[in-house]
Amino acid sequence: MRLHSLLTLTAAGCLLLPLAATAGPWPAGKKGEYMDQCVQVATGQGVSASKADEHCKCGANALEKNFTTQEIEKLDSRTEIDASLRARAETAVKAACAPKK
Repeated sequence: MRLHSLLTLTAAGCLLLPLAATAGPWPAGKKGEYMDQCVQVATGQGVSASKADEHCKCGANALEKNFTTQEIEKLDSRTEIDASLRARAETAVKAACAPKK
């Protein structure tokens, strides 16, 4: 169950950081901010630092692979985040980072 919580956290964290229409790099400094926040939240929920780092890297890579730089920036919006963009981010992270059965 902890991994499921981590996946949820990562997806939520993704929404706080920038993304766009076709794959693109993270805006300057944003990937590091995402990683720091993601690992902090995950370890705060009892996930080991190494597992948190592994999962957060997976989420960051999934976002970079599936979203444009502009979309990543929209996910980092301090105001309202588009619900469809948020859903796409959550789906991309879950698909890339869910434990393999």
